[in-house]
Amino acid sequence: MDVEPFGPGSMHWDTAGEYRNLLMAGSALVLQTMHPAVGAAVAEHSTYKDDPWGRLTRTLTSVQKWVYGGAEGPEEGRRLRELHKEISGVDEQGRHYHALNGEAWAWVHLSLFERFIALNRHFGTPFSGEQERRLYEESRHLGRILRVPERELPADVTAFWDYFDHMVADRLEAHPTALDVLAVMRGTPAPPQLPRPLRRLWTPVGVSSGEFNHFVTVGTLPPLVREKLGLTWTTRDERRLRHLGRAVAALTPRLPERLRYMPIAYRARKAVPPLLRTA
Repeated sequence: MDVEPFGPGSMHWDTAGEYRNLLMAGSALVLQTMHPAVGAAVAEHSTYKDDPWGRLTRTLTSVQKWVYGGAEGPEEGRRLRELHKEISGVDEQGRHYHALNGEAWAWVHLSLFERFIALNRHFGTPFSGEQERRLYEESRHLGRILRVPERELPADVTAFWDYFDHMVADRLEAHPTALDVLAVMRGTPAPPQLPRPLRRLWTPVGVSSGEFNHFVTVGTLPPLVREKLGLTWTTRDERRLRHLGRAVAALTPRLPERLRYMPIAYRARKAVPPLLRTA
């Protein structure tokens, strides 16, 4: 299957490589591992406990290749499929799982679209309806790069939100892996690759880096997800998150590109004329 790679002018070109995405990394993994097949596969085959930032670095490198790698993007999609081909087993409830199960593989990808929307809602400027529509069309294209079965990709952004609500209400569960991810992140330091200006924002609520990561993760999860996981979120917590969000939203556009974008994204963007870099 031949798929055109991403390039300058796409919304993903502007957003997928930003360091801001680190603020959504924890909540993305929680959402993904609440799917029973994903939770079981991650529990048995992931290094999130022993090497959390190493795992994240590898994931972010892969994500950047999808968008900024040119012809490497589709090749990375093929590599990921091969890597997950042998990941299968039986979970603690006796349910068979396979990493390439169509619904599970699609959920890992499609949940990232919702996280992009949440990122801009919490830590930037919320997307307009037209921007959401455009970003979702790009997300469907990205799904083809990752070889997500076409039948698993909702046809448009309206169908996506119906799909997302159904998944949260009826398919996601308080999986032990998701709860473990939340517990593990309390002891995780700030990402070592985070630029210094953003690192200063990592602990504005007066807690350790791990507690801050947990705070942001819990706060940016959909309310029904917090309810399923038994997580507490107060009005005071919401005010603190909004304060942080305003600070990140104000700082990010002012950063030079070498501090705003991760290395692969920065080098790709620098290689094209400035007028072609943005959507």
